Amino acid sequence: MTDRNDGAALTAPATANTGAIAAMGLDLQEGREIPRKQVWAWAIWDWATQPFNSVILTFVFTALYLTSDAFLDPAVAALGEGDPAYEHALSELASGLGWAITIAGLLIALLAPVLGQRADVSGRRKLWLAGSTAALVLCMAALFFVQGQPAYFVLGISLIAAGTVFSEIAGVNYNAMLVQVSTPKTVGKVSGLGWGLGYIGGIVALVLVVVATQFDWWGMPTDDGLVYRVIAVGCAVWTVLFAWPVLVWVPEAPPAPRREKVGFFRSYAVLVRDIVALWKGSRPTFWFLLASAVYRDGLAGVFAFGAVIAAVGFHFTSNEVLIFGIVANLVAGISTILAGRFDDRFGARAVILFSLAGLVIAGLTVFFFHDAGKIVFWVFGLVLCCFVGPAQAASRSFLARVTPAGRESEIFGLYATTGRAASFLSPLLWSALIAWFGATYWGILGIVLVLAAGLVMMFFVRVPERTPAGGIRA
Repeated sequence: MTDRNDGAALTAPATANTGAIAAMGLDLQEGREIPRKQVWAWAIWDWATQPFNSVILTFVFTALYLTSDAFLDPAVAALGEGDPAYEHALSELASGLGWAITIAGLLIALLAPVLGQRADVSGRRKLWLAGSTAALVLCMAALFFVQGQPAYFVLGISLIAAGTVFSEIAGVNYNAMLVQVSTPKTVGKVSGLGWGLGYIGGIVALVLVVVATQFDWWGMPTDDGLVYRVIAVGCAVWTVLFAWPVLVWVPEAPPAPRREKVGFFRSYAVLVRDIVALWKGSRPTFWFLLASAVYRDGLAGVFAFGAVIAAVGFHFTSNEVLIFGIVANLVAGISTILAGRFDDRFGARAVILFSLAGLVIAGLTVFFFHDAGKIVFWVFGLVLCCFVGPAQAASRSFLARVTPAGRESEIFGLYATTGRAASFLSPLLWSALIAWFGATYWGILGIVLVLAAGLVMMFFVRVPERTPAGGIRA
């Protein structure tokens, strides 16, 4: 298959009479010695941006503040826990958060692959990474203005949705840079290191929050959610402090060869041709994008709604949610770093299948035995955390292994798009089942159904056969 100047063909030329596709981007790293400083500079970005996921999106800001009775009508809030009207109103807040994340997913689906494609063509991955990270910082800082009143709820979920968009766009270029800091023999370990550091960064950030609560925030007023608003600003500062090494020490990728620069809207036409070429020339990559789209949305649902389930569905106190978050991130960080070594030894597909099966079993246990109380969520919620990180890290390394050279940002953009094309699944099932049955714990079943569907689809994804020339057989 030829690589035309307009960028229509996604894959590199086939080797003569073999039916194989020429070298993937990671194959070009074979035999290279990657400086340790570059690996750690790349991996620490996960640490830098993790507070948005762990503190703001999962365990603290949305779970303990944005979906709390601070944003209910005062008359409803006065009814208290256990009153049907009170519980229903809290469920509506959780549902509203789900719809906001759904809208964010649609924006990511539209923008991620085209912006990734343009980063490949121009050789400006780091510029896009820097700009998106800066926008994420601004969204977190702006949460300071979300006061604890019903009128500010829409502003809060809007900033959360915008931060999700910028976080994902930044992640597209960050993930593409994995190929620059790893080799075929180390990609699983490096990918796992990044995810693992992210979880450990989440632990440190959550510990800082818990320590601050022990000192009653040093006399800080708590009116209008000021404590949570200050936490959001702290997360923004954290990202600024730790995100810069990747921009300084990891070299920029060169522009993709033989790719013509086109206008923004013309990029969509190029993208369509690239997808067709991907189907024709790199079938394993195509099928993996589809399968991972489904199960990664389930993984996103675990993060987005896990603490909401703990706080609203299992009535965890604020401190219990924070402690659970710390332990959960510790478990996830350790399991992800260890799983990276299994990835390099047994293959990313095996790690993904094992992790998804574990997630489905643990999720069903939490759902069916929810009446047993908090102990069920403590035990099997942590089991869930053992498998989420390994599935994410192995997915990234799998795609890096089957991505054509010079297309890394575009393919990881498609990775984001296919994920977001299915990103309505978890929020939709979450919101619909809660609305239908009137209890937050029913949202668990919606997330499990998405994970199970992804598991079934992943069974049909085959690892591409590598050729002596260093390519893959389609």
